[in-house]
Order: sequence, then C-alpha cells, then structure tokens
Amino acid sequence: MATVAQRYDVRDLKLAPEGTRTIAWAAHEMPVLGQIRDRFAAEQPFRGQRISACLHVTTETANLVLALQAGGADLVLCASNPLSTSDAAAAALVVDHGLSVFAIRGEDSETYYRHIAAALDHRPTLTMDDGADLVAALHKERQDLLPTVLGGTEETTTGVVRLRSMAEHGVLRYPIIAVNEAQTKHFFDNRYGTGQSTLDGIIRATNVLLAGKVFVVCGYGWCGRGLASRARGMGAQVIVTEVDAVKALEAVMDGYRVMPIAEAAKEGDIFVTVTGDINVIDEAPLQAMKSGAILANSGHFNDEINLQVLDGMAQDVRSVRGSVEEYHLRDGRRLFVLAEGRLVNLAAAEGHPAAVMDMSFANQALALEHLVRHTGELEPRVYPVPEVLDREIARLKLTAMGIRIDTLTAEQDAYLKGWESGTR
Repeated sequence: MATVAQRYDVRDLKLAPEGTRTIAWAAHEMPVLGQIRDRFAAEQPFRGQRISACLHVTTETANLVLALQAGGADLVLCASNPLSTSDAAAAALVVDHGLSVFAIRGEDSETYYRHIAAALDHRPTLTMDDGADLVAALHKERQDLLPTVLGGTEETTTGVVRLRSMAEHGVLRYPIIAVNEAQTKHFFDNRYGTGQSTLDGIIRATNVLLAGKVFVVCGYGWCGRGLASRARGMGAQVIVTEVDAVKALEAVMDGYRVMPIAEAAKEGDIFVTVTGDINVIDEAPLQAMKSGAILANSGHFNDEINLQVLDGMAQDVRSVRGSVEEYHLRDGRRLFVLAEGRLVNLAAAEGHPAAVMDMSFANQALALEHLVRHTGELEPRVYPVPEVLDREIARLKLTAMGIRIDTLTAEQDAYLKGWESGTR
C-alpha cells in the first residue's frame, strides 16, 4: 500500500481493503475508461495539472480519478452529495493511491462545504463538478484562484443550468464543458442509468411491489423517460407530469397518461421527481395525496420535494426503515419520504451501474484532456462535448462489446455531402 502522506478526511482507513475489492469489481464493467486510462498512462496529458473534483465518491468515480492520476494529474476529490459517498472507496483511494479525499457518508452541511473548501485549497488548474457547488464556491469565495483555472467539466443537468445562468450573467470566469449534454451521457447515464438505479433505490428502501402501483414521474426529460420506461416494465401504471408541451406530447405518444401534478397527486402511490427544479411537489399536491403515498427524488438537489412545508403539516416524523421517514400528518394521513429527499438512487442504493458510468466518465476524462489541449482558445462559457469525442466514446464502447458497424463508402460519403443528385 502507498504511504498516506496527503491530507484527507474519510470515515475509516480500515475500510480500504473493502474499497479496493469493489473498485476492482467496477473496473471490470468500465472497459472504455480502462482503454483511456492505458493511453493516459503512456501519454501523460495531465502532467503539471492540479484537478479539484467534486463528485459522487463511488467505486465508479474512483476508477475515473485513477485514470486521471495515471495521466499525471495531481488530484483532490470531495463529495458532491452528503449521502452518496462509499466510505470504503474513499478509504481505498487514500490508502492505496495516496489521493487526498474529503468525503464521509452522512456528513452534515457544514462538513460538506468545509470539504469543498479543502478541495479548492488545492489551487486547481482544472475543476470537475456534479451540481456546480464547487464552481459556485470558487467564484463566490475564492476568486483569487480563478486566474490559474484553465477550464472545467460539469456532470449533471442541475449544474449545467446553474453554470449557464452564471455565463448569462457574465460571472463565469473560465470555460466549462457540459458532459451532461453528450449523447453518450444522455442515452446511457440519464436514461438507462437513472431509470434502473432509481427503481433499485426505491425497492431497496421500501421492498414494495411496483406491479399494479400508480407511479407518478415528475418530469419527462432523459431521466424521466428512462424512469417511466422501467417503471412500466415492472408493471406499474405510469403517470407523467410536465411543464413543457413538447415533452408532455412525447409522453402521451409513448403511451403514458399525462396530467398536472394536482390531479396526479390524488391517484399516485409512488411519486418521483426528476426535474432539477424546486418545489415540484409543493403544498397543494401534498394536501391531496392519499395516505401511504411514497415520495422520492432522483434530481440532483433535495429541493424538488418541499420538505419544509411537509414538516409543517406533520404532527410527528419518525424513521421506519433505513432510508424511509414517515410523516404523520395532523389530518391522520401518513406520507413516506425516501432518503431525506436526496438522490434516492445513490442514497438508498449504489447509483448507476458501472457499465453506465463508463460512458459518463469517459466523457469527463476526454473533455478534460480537450481543455488542456486547447488552453487559451475557449471563452468563459458553457460548451458541449465535441462531437468527435462523443463518437469516439461510442466507438470504444462498441469495440469493448465486440460489436462492429458499417462504414460509408467513398461514394456514399460524397452523396451525403453533395446537392446535385435528386429524383431519378
């Protein structure tokens, strides 16, 4: 084991052997990142770069940071959610690899932001974020560090929304690549990953049978699409609520019932928010829900269910299972909230499968390399993942799966680029 010479704040270093095993297990399902790690080790694209990363500290994230470390990066990692940390993975990164990790599962808000401050003390030249808390803290509280930051990446929808707002208000000081917007992230992480892992979290927390339940999906973006599909596959009757007419129409054409949350509240047995907005389930729907309804959130922040209002409606609150709190309301009804309204797939389960995160984290790794290669060429705004990187990741994934595809002939390529040919 490596000598622990760097600063850290993790639960227990004795958990490292367990973390080592689970990190290796995840690596088996992450062949794309493995190929990138091998290339990084040979080419050293991050030599001399300091990376401050604020991500879910999971076994999959461990494989990402190890790929970056193999590429020469000097990296510090902190948690992007108080309930998503694998304490064993955090310990293994410290003990086996000498990394500075600041993450403890269940840490309070004060500790959470203290850990972000510790990551910023690293004086980063590159940032990785999941929700934009680190970037926001950097711009608000550590502006002295901004001149040396080359760029950063953002993992999730909520963070991209915040960063675009910063750019529109003229306060964003360096370029950010929105990893969340890559096709290989949308398709795999948001749709397949969130769909499966959210149901996994709900089932682990409650052990309820989904078949026959009325399952309300609040939001029909990529995450909502995946969740609705998986819930229907488990036999649930799915209702979708939306504010976007195009997405609502898509949900209708996909075969779901669509209605306002005020109406869905009267029918639902299980409610899951996946919007990235605040107070999606507010006082009115909470007042209309039937006793026994289960509420969960799979959006990034714990803002989508108005827990402050719900707490005011309750005469008492008690824990009935590991990730289930019962709100006994003054009118006699009982509502159940999972994982404190935080990301249920990470707080009550293990998050996305490693095969899914293989795609997302490949985007993270190649986006950071792109930023280094194009230092000084990009303006301080939010950029999409370059299409060439997106396609390369898809190619690597297909190769790892043993799947081959066709290529255009020269004639076909010329035809697609021309305009002369028409109806024959």
